[in-house]
Amino acid sequence: MISRRYVSRACTVHRATRPNQIWSWDITLLPTLVRGVYLHLYLAMDVWSRRVVGWRVATRSSAETAARFVVQACADAKIDPRGLVLHSDNGTPMRGSTLLCTLQWLGVVPSFSRPHVSDDNPYSEALFRTLKHTPAYPHLPFCDLGSAQHWVAKFVDWYNGAHRHSAIRYVTPDQRHFGREQQVLKHRRDLYERARAANPERWARGIRNWAPVGPVVLNPDRSTG
Repeated sequence: MISRRYVSRACTVHRATRPNQIWSWDITLLPTLVRGVYLHLYLAMDVWSRRVVGWRVATRSSAETAARFVVQACADAKIDPRGLVLHSDNGTPMRGSTLLCTLQWLGVVPSFSRPHVSDDNPYSEALFRTLKHTPAYPHLPFCDLGSAQHWVAKFVDWYNGAHRHSAIRYVTPDQRHFGREQQVLKHRRDLYERARAANPERWARGIRNWAPVGPVVLNPDRSTG
């Protein structure tokens, strides 16, 4: 039985200061050759580092598939899931009893978007925009499950390891997730400082801020300001 108090943790403000404290996940549709038939892409990302930590392409959307997806993502990340905050919108699979029971069993804390609010899952929404607007996104529908899985695997490798993310000072999600951003940003800052010293008239406004991004807040309180 699912604790009512457990499920009610919907709009609590959460703050991430390191990887694997808050994940965001969602499901998007991938077109197939059959009109009206879609594959379902499950994607989970670490909110602090923006790294994709889990994905699955399935033929349907369900709480059961979501539960297996979350369990596998935690295993692949080699983390203790107790205390991990898992954020999503209020879709049917996200609220399904099978998934919620699995989260309770794992010790994962569910977090949900506010009802009737369309922009409360911004991290996953931004990830899907990147996925579907990258020049590498197929112009034709996927012919089968295998082709979709192959493409998503390539996208995730690129996104985590090569994509310089604007929200984290243009380091890659892997660099931030695995503690390499400090070195990368220091090298970049030193490079800019040398350029400024050589041509100070070109840098009247100073150099770009290359300090690492600080804590990331989920469900910030919007009642003030």
